[in-house]
This record gives sequence, structure tokens and C-alpha cells, in this order.
Amino acid sequence: MRILWIDAKQEVAFTYQLDTPCALPQPARVAMLEADVRSRRLSLLLVDPGAPACPAAVVPEKHRELQARAWEVIAPLVASAPAIFLSRRRAEMIAHRVAETGVSRATILRYLRRYWERGQTLAALLPDYANSGAPGKIRVPNAHVKRGRPRKDASQPGLNADAQIRATFRTAVARYAATHAEFSRRGAYRQMLEDFFRERDDSSIPTFGQFKYWIERDAACALR
Repeated sequence: MRILWIDAKQEVAFTYQLDTPCALPQPARVAMLEADVRSRRLSLLLVDPGAPACPAAVVPEKHRELQARAWEVIAPLVASAPAIFLSRRRAEMIAHRVAETGVSRATILRYLRRYWERGQTLAALLPDYANSGAPGKIRVPNAHVKRGRPRKDASQPGLNADAQIRATFRTAVARYAATHAEFSRRGAYRQMLEDFFRERDDSSIPTFGQFKYWIERDAACALR
């Protein structure tokens, strides 16, 4: 889950469940969250599994326009926190925004969920870059063409690291970091294979090189 907001007295928070298509903000007592962390029912993640994928060096103008449009629609809503987190108030405010902008309720909710899911930053509203294909950008994965250096075992062509695989990499890093005092790329990779790829054959398992490349790329992006 992501903590979206905490009140000035550090008593009440609103949280958002990640990887849940129809999630909405939920209230929580800060004391209960802290108790769950102390008892290890919850872990604080050092790597954000919900963060947007690293964007291309040059963002296409069309993507900037989509980002700006989404922000124009939801900016007054997110500025009203914590009211926007309350179900009845949220319904009223979204209905008012629909009347003002002509944008549908479903679209406004989609913008809000994307904003909450990905860390409440403007970057959260940029389109995904999995379909970028120009120089310096992330290439479109092709089911019949393997990107990057061929495997040493030519009989096993391997798989492309698409957006879903990269999300698995980020989740694996977050899980390992939450349970180990010192981070090990090899250790995180082995744990990922055990957690996510145990039933797959060798041709559908990402290599350590892919894992290392993408976690370093996404980490560098997060520092920009």
C-alpha cells in the first residue's frame, strides 16, 4: 500500500492499495500502521514498486499534452486533500468537475487512480513508455525478435523484458530490500526466480543481466 496523506497531528492517514484496479483511498490510524511495522506485519519498502517506469530521454510532445490534460482535470481535486479521499465528498467534487470540464467520471477516476498509484507526482500522469521506439527510447517488445545480446545458449532465445517483467523486477527488489539488511543483486534475483518464475521453463525466465540492467536503469531514473 501507499500512504497518500497524514494529518498534522500524526494521527490519521489515508492509504492506497497498489496493484488493485478499483482501489480507492482508505483511512487508517497512524498508530496502527506504526504498530504493524514494529510487529513486521507491514514492511517499509526502500524501492517503490508502483513508481512509473523510467521515461525516455526526450518525452514526445503528444505525451506531454496528455500529461498536461490529465493534470488540468485533476489538479483542483488533488489540491483539496484530504477531502478528495472521503467517499461522499469525492463523489460530489468529481460530479462538479465533470460539469466543468466535460470529462467523464470514469476518466477522472482513472486519472486520480493513476496519480495515487504512482506516487502523486506529475510523472505519474505520463503515458507508459513501453511502446516507444525512437533512438534512446525503450523499444517495443516483439514476440518474434529478442532484443539485446543473444544468449550464450543459442537454443534458448530468451524473452524480452516488457513492462510487466520490469514491474516484477521492481517488486522483487522491494521485497528483498524489505527483508534483508544488505542488498544483493544476485540474492534479489534468486529470490525473484523462486517467487515469480518457479514453474517456468528456461526460455521464459529473464537473465540476471536483464534484471541488473533494468533495476539500475530504473534506479537512475528515480534519482533524476
